[in-house]
Amino acid sequence: MRLVSDPVFGEVDVTASAEELACLAHAVAEGDGFIGATSSRDEDTLTGIEVRQASGAGVLIARDASRQVLVISGNPGARAILADNLKAMATAEDGGHLHVDYFPEHPYLLEGSVPIVVNIPHGGMP
Repeated sequence: MRLVSDPVFGEVDVTASAEELACLAHAVAEGDGFIGATSSRDEDTLTGIEVRQASGAGVLIARDASRQVLVISGNPGARAILADNLKAMATAEDGGHLHVDYFPEHPYLLEGSVPIVVNIPHGGMP
């Protein structure tokens, strides 16, 4: 998995294999886990994704700058929706990507969440 934080737009680009996305989806569904990422000397590259349980409504995606980690936390119902989206990306056979960006009345994402772009393992556009 490769995680690159865009310093201009603030979004995190997630590029992963089908297996890595499936592991991430499982961790998100369970509300616990750490998925490591390949690191480089580039300060915009993150070292992994940590998943935590949280109470309250929705999912919050945040960047822990001190550890260079993306943190996904939320309640079980909201995490389940995100996990299903990640599973769909892991099993899709055509190209494309998934934008996870907050907007008012988002079904599961909380305001203040870092936007992410999840790239499908097969690359390209449908």
